[in-house]
Parts: sequence; C-alpha cells; structure tokens
Amino acid sequence: MITGWQFLLSRRWAGFLALTIVFALVCVGLGEWQLQRRADAVTENNRVSANYNASPIAVADLLPSLDSFEESQKWRPVLLTGHYLPQDQVLVRNRPLNGQPGFEILAPFRLSDGTVFIVDRGWLTTGQLQDRPDVVPSAPQGEVSVIARVKAGEPSLGTRTTNPGEVSTIELPLLAERLGAPTYTGAYGVLASESETAGTGTLEPEPPQDEGPHLSYAFQWFVFALFGFFALGYAARQEFRSLNADDPDEQERAEAREKKRLAKGKKDSDVEDEILDAAKK
Repeated sequence: MITGWQFLLSRRWAGFLALTIVFALVCVGLGEWQLQRRADAVTENNRVSANYNASPIAVADLLPSLDSFEESQKWRPVLLTGHYLPQDQVLVRNRPLNGQPGFEILAPFRLSDGTVFIVDRGWLTTGQLQDRPDVVPSAPQGEVSVIARVKAGEPSLGTRTTNPGEVSTIELPLLAERLGAPTYTGAYGVLASESETAGTGTLEPEPPQDEGPHLSYAFQWFVFALFGFFALGYAARQEFRSLNADDPDEQERAEAREKKRLAKGKKDSDVEDEILDAAKK
C-alpha cells in the first residue's frame, strides 16, 4: 500500500510532471513571442518618429543603388524630380482599406537621370462591377516634383494571374522587367505631395504609434506557465490527502481544516450566540 508522498514516484505522476513542463515551455514560448512582437512594434514606432516627418532628400542620396534599401530607411521622405509615365501606370488589386476592397495606383516616375522610381499614388475603392475602380485618376503631365516616403517592395505571389493593367503585389523586379528601364527594385515610394495638382487615390495616413497589447499578453502566458505547476501541486496535495485519510496526523489536519472552513462560513449572529452560550455555561 502506498503511503505518504511515495505516489509521486509512479509513472503516472512522472507523466503528469512531463505534461506540466511541456505546457509551461509552450506558454513561455508564446510569452516570448509576444515580447518579440512588442519589440517589433516599438522599433516601428521609433522608425516612424525618426523618419516620417524628416526633411526630404534626393532619392539617389538615400538609395545609392537601384536595389539598395534598409529597413531603418522606411518612411524616409525622398524628393523626386522628373515626370510620370502614365501609359505604364498599373493597379494593385486586393488592397482592403477599413474593411472595403480596393486597389492601389502604381505610377512609374522617370527621374532626370533616366532611372525610374515607382510611386504609390493612393487607394481606390472597387467600382460598381467590383472588378475595377470606376475612375482612375491620371498623374500630372510634364515635369513635376514629388515627395514620397520609401517602403520595401513586396514578395512575389507566384503564378497568380491578373487582368491587363493590374498586378497582384508590389513586386518591383517584375515591374522593372515590364518597363524595360533601369528601375529602383529595393524600394518604392508612398506619395506625400506633388508640385502639380492632380487627382489621387486615398493617400496612406501616418501610421499610428501603438505598441498593442503584446506586453499584457506576454504576462498572461507567463502566469499560465506558473499556474500549471500550481495546479500540479494542488492535485498532488489532494491525492496525498485521499491516500493518507487513515493517518492520524492527516485526520487531525483534516479536522483543523474543517473547523476553519466552518468558522469562515459563520455569520456574525452565530458567533454572538456561541459567545452567549459559553458565558451561560
């Protein structure tokens, strides 16, 4: 017959311990993942603060080669001087905004040195036929100065087909291949302003600087990891009491717990009656 705490040496309880450890490791891993997401959010917030409203510089000064771009340069304003290539303008499909489906306008911009920089001229909602905007605004004609904020290009989506004049993602090497001209493939620009007035889509607003709930989520996962061991200890204590119910010491402890439980459940009137009864005796 197993007495005391010997039951903890059984294979069953070894399995319980192993499951608890695995559970705790998973919770810790999820907590660390949330901490990393918070760190990424803080980094992005700092990047927005440092770059978004900085003074624009020539794109060649920020991106010395056509394929250069560093994540630390994201949102940095660049100054472009040249003219748009309206005949090569394309739409990026499947671009939701505030829950509404739509498109983004990509307009190639030929700089004075002959290179081409892709400019995102805003978002358009889908039209009545749901397959294309009702009206696509044209870029300004002739020479124009543009300020745009740089972002990294997007990866390919494979062999996904698109309608003529559309692309499925902002895949800059693909756009460069279509244009057949020296084109920046490391980054493109989100339109901030143009020297010539022209219609645009809905321009992308300044990103909100919010860390999100990641820190609180991480704390919750770490608490869950500790809770697993508390639950294991509670279960072990309950089994100990069950297996040692005939032990005099355990019976004494059980009586003390019962008295404590009953005392907690007494009303003030019950306590007063007990005091009066004791006084009468």
